[in-house]
Amino acid sequence: MATHRENILILDFGSQYTQLIARRVRELSVYCEIAPFHAAMEKIASAQPTGIILSGGPDSVCREGSPSLPREAFETGIPTLGICYGLQLMAQTLGGRVVPGGDRREFGKATVEVRDEDTLFRDLPAQFQKRFQAWMSHGDRVVELPPGFRVLAESGGGDDSILAAAADEGRKLWGLQFHPEVVHSLCGREVLENFLVRACGCRRDWTMSAFIESTVRQLAETIGSERTAICGLSGGVDSTVAALLVQKAIGDRLTCVFVDNGLLRKDEFRTVLEMYRENLKLKVVGVDAGERFLGKLRDVEEPERKRKIIGEEFIRVFEAQARELGNPPFLVQGTLYPDVIESTSVRGPSAVIKSHHNVGGLPRDVNFTLVEPLRELFKDEVRKVGEELGMDPRFVWRQPFPGPGLAVRILGAVTDERLAVLREADAILREELARAGLEREIWQAFAVLLPIRSVGVMGDDRTYENVAALRMVTSMDGMTADWARIPHEVMERISTRIVNEVRGINRVVYDVTSKPPGTIEWE
Repeated sequence: MATHRENILILDFGSQYTQLIARRVRELSVYCEIAPFHAAMEKIASAQPTGIILSGGPDSVCREGSPSLPREAFETGIPTLGICYGLQLMAQTLGGRVVPGGDRREFGKATVEVRDEDTLFRDLPAQFQKRFQAWMSHGDRVVELPPGFRVLAESGGGDDSILAAAADEGRKLWGLQFHPEVVHSLCGREVLENFLVRACGCRRDWTMSAFIESTVRQLAETIGSERTAICGLSGGVDSTVAALLVQKAIGDRLTCVFVDNGLLRKDEFRTVLEMYRENLKLKVVGVDAGERFLGKLRDVEEPERKRKIIGEEFIRVFEAQARELGNPPFLVQGTLYPDVIESTSVRGPSAVIKSHHNVGGLPRDVNFTLVEPLRELFKDEVRKVGEELGMDPRFVWRQPFPGPGLAVRILGAVTDERLAVLREADAILREELARAGLEREIWQAFAVLLPIRSVGVMGDDRTYENVAALRMVTSMDGMTADWARIPHEVMERISTRIVNEVRGINRVVYDVTSKPPGTIEWE
């Protein structure tokens, strides 16, 4: 759903930093999209971007068969910025020379010396105008620039310097060997801002109020003045914001469906249903479908199968409700941009990470037209939309909860007994975090029931029970995350209570893995 005029197209070559580039561009109030490198010409023609950014990547332009672009991709007249691999590809394609790094590789912090102010390095903070710290992550290097390019900056110093930035302003082409998107590049934000504003002429008009206005208008046009829609509510901020946007567009022609799939947290169905009806004034139908979902999941252990099964059952429940409501043709979902990225191979050579139940987990035979008003937003942007809409803070700052629910927090088969154990452990975790005032500081916190048992001693007796893993992370948008440093006394209370109060768990462990290399959820 296009809601903007300006659009920076980020072509991905498999970099671990591609989503970070998108985040930095969005933070500068400019809309952007990510597309795989192999769809470049098609996407340039359809999106007509204001500017193009080429990401880094793990491959080498010196190797045959490495990701590439046709020469005409650099002859569009659209301002283009190549970062790391993107610079090397630009240089080689246009007649320069790139060589393998050998013993001249750069990984980590480096000092960049500015040789030519140019567009990218204009009006940097005083302490960075001549030199600044930047983050490098490359083996290959450009040793000869194409005709028309000039050196803007170098690293390494002396006669052994390495090209760090170059440009051909006449053709509106710029390249950086360092990564301006990472926090270790101390003026990376300013360099990206110069590209967006000075090179591309962006007005920086990507705001959440503008998004709401244009989205509501387009929703009204899409659904029409007489047709109806249903919305699948999960209890989380994403589907709730989506529902409020559609309600703003079509009023009481929207009916929301909140399904108890038997995989919700303790007391969640009742409490969330009350909040929807009393605080947000949404028209909500509650459906108890726990037995239906759990029957389909019996003896299923493989996580992707769980997601696919749950995704299909949600659709079937919505179809059944739709028949009772006169068959509304539209189904509203709270799909976000990270859901799309992780569920499809949108990032070029990178792999599908996991299917989200409302994207890759949908069955092929969906009898609705899907309406996904948040499909181009990151999580923090959704929260800003919620605040703009005046949504209850309890919904705005509600921690993310996966559509497949506790099914992907029980490793192995899902049973009533294991669900009961996990619900109690998870409830204790959330209670203690609230008691410590840490809910807003933590992006996501939950317990995972592991498919292993451990020996313990309780009341002088030997026990052989389940192990619970606690997962708590900090993040901005869910694309990257770090494990939360929780005060030891809080961790002690959580662990003690779980072992003492939850029959069936005798050991608690803490997950200290960041994303990447891990994901936030375990499945």
